[in-house]
Amino acid sequence: MAGGGVVNNAGGREYPGNLTPFVLVTCIVAAMGGLIFGYDIGISGGVTSMNPFLKKFFPSVYAKKNRKTTNQYCQYDDELLTLFTSSLYVAALVASLFASYVTRRWGRKISMLLGGVLFMIGGGLNGGARNVYYLIFGRILLGFGIGFANQSVPLYLSEMAPYKYRGALNIFFQLSITIGILTANVLNYFFAKIKGGWGWRLSLGGAVVPALIITVGAVLLPDTPNSLIERGDHDEARRKLKRIRGLDNVDEEFDDLVIASDQSRLVENPWRNLLQRKYRPQLTMAILIPFFQQFTGINVIMFYAPVLFNTIGFKDDASLMSAVITGVVNVAATVVAIVVVDKLGRRFLFLQGGVQMLLCQFVVAACIGAKFGVSGEPGDLPKWYAIVVVFFICVYVSAFAWSWGPLGWLVPSEIFPLEIRSAAQSINVSVNMFFTFIIAQVFLKMLCYMKFGLFLFFAFFVIVMTIFMYFFLPETKGIPIEEMNQVWKKHWYWSRFYTHEQDDGGKDLEMTRGGKNY
Repeated sequence: MAGGGVVNNAGGREYPGNLTPFVLVTCIVAAMGGLIFGYDIGISGGVTSMNPFLKKFFPSVYAKKNRKTTNQYCQYDDELLTLFTSSLYVAALVASLFASYVTRRWGRKISMLLGGVLFMIGGGLNGGARNVYYLIFGRILLGFGIGFANQSVPLYLSEMAPYKYRGALNIFFQLSITIGILTANVLNYFFAKIKGGWGWRLSLGGAVVPALIITVGAVLLPDTPNSLIERGDHDEARRKLKRIRGLDNVDEEFDDLVIASDQSRLVENPWRNLLQRKYRPQLTMAILIPFFQQFTGINVIMFYAPVLFNTIGFKDDASLMSAVITGVVNVAATVVAIVVVDKLGRRFLFLQGGVQMLLCQFVVAACIGAKFGVSGEPGDLPKWYAIVVVFFICVYVSAFAWSWGPLGWLVPSEIFPLEIRSAAQSINVSVNMFFTFIIAQVFLKMLCYMKFGLFLFFAFFVIVMTIFMYFFLPETKGIPIEEMNQVWKKHWYWSRFYTHEQDDGGKDLEMTRGGKNY
């Protein structure tokens, strides 16, 4: 069946195509863009638990940490330390807005290339930092790199992948994030043991390696057919589409991409268009999914894991090793998501993951509350207690890693029409980075004042987001990316934002082909 599309279960169309070695390798290489984000998440928490690093850049935190009578909840509460962690996310937010123009005007791979180069420079500066301001400047450059990469890589993967495998291939991005976190945790563990106390330089400077991978990868990767058509290179786009799909006849899909691109050119200002009523469902998801993703509390666990474990009584080496364990769980559970996302669907994973995270947050809050109370002075902690806490944190991490982790990037990247895709993805990344910044900015202070109640704070949001997904997220599994409007038009709530004229007037791609209405 090398010819035209057929109607799928959602009422849209199916395009023929194979999972070719070319597209598989291409998507794996592109997904390596997630390494830089993951590496930074893992490194940040690790170095801030290393005594030599704290002594050099944050002496007041070092003094509190080593004071025997310190309230464990408050030992890391320091504005400058918080600025070190959170400055990256403000920079990423700003960069993602500029990345929208770059991605639309010059293509996805150029945006990935800029992300790699900026992250590489920032990593080099941090590795050689002599004072805290030098350190924060390097963090800002790292943030610029992450903003460009996170804006372009999920779009690239969704556009390159055959729709039947789009979920699995897109989740390679999240898998790369988790591998980056795990790699950083392992390196922190060993670099912290280096005599002389300069291991933190290797941890921070090591960011150059994942940056180099995505930089070289961006140079070698082909651009997506969607992007080539958007920039007027139709012949090259057709050749690329044939190679990606492993077929000679790709006319149906190619024609639809051209129609989508023609409609996209009519949009002079995609940012203003985002506010149109017919894009209300996608805009809502572009804002709420990244908001909810951050309020699962996962970044509290991941980039503060060593700090958190140290706070609940583990020694420095033990806290770093506990972070390694959660990193392994994170990677393994993401692999599970790759296997099941196109079989079980997005909604099932969102809902199952939400329930599992909720139960774990209640248990962890109870465990920490029972031992630390409100004073933050637990005394001696038995080994069984440490095992229980780590176990339930790992169960929590696994739930996130096969639900909100990968789907928080996958679903927004696959639901936008081409005419607003770059702008909407920038909104998605910007909201993600903004609330990552907010969490990073206030977490240490919240831990100090809310104590074990912090986990209950995030549990409340997990309840809200799980209910929201149950009622408002339609299933997007198995829907071609250019046919996605169909799922919103048939949804019990979102259908009200589509008028009869939009359905019948020939303006929507999936309803019109070559002047003929379907």
